[in-house]
Amino acid sequence: MGFARTAKISGLAPPTEPDDVIRARRMDYYRSMAGGEGPTAAIIEDVDFPNCIVGWLGEVNIAVHKGLGLSGAVTNGVMCDLDVLDDGFPVLAGSIGVSHGFVYVVEIGTPVDVMGIKVTQDDLIHADRYGALVIPSTIISDVKLAIETVIANESIFLEPAREPDFDIKN
Repeated sequence: MGFARTAKISGLAPPTEPDDVIRARRMDYYRSMAGGEGPTAAIIEDVDFPNCIVGWLGEVNIAVHKGLGLSGAVTNGVMCDLDVLDDGFPVLAGSIGVSHGFVYVVEIGTPVDVMGIKVTQDDLIHADRYGALVIPSTIISDVKLAIETVIANESIFLEPAREPDFDIKN
């Protein structure tokens, strides 16, 4: 997916800070999400976990995050609006539901813990429908060769298996 842009949100209880502080932090959040070397991915910890009730990642925020150039998102929180999400922005979320509560940004750019995965700003993240992981910086240079090796090894089986005349005798 990309290099992590991290943040923490909350929504179980209303914020105790003044509205102008909450609004300013939300704009700082979007500026942070738009930053960093690409590709980037939003890694968002809902600090109310496991009692998350706010769908931060829904139609509006997915459109905004995609528009800011992020390639996807991982959260332990709720995602919503599945029927109207922009294509091409994968999200791995802790749950799906309607958004209730008082969602607001708590922290930006700090380490997060999302479903047991500890992520710091700019960590390289890989995620798919099965989960997410941090790729240690010490092996990033080896990842390209590892991917090429897997693709080459799998193609030995996949290419013949996908031929129209494939059978066990070939």
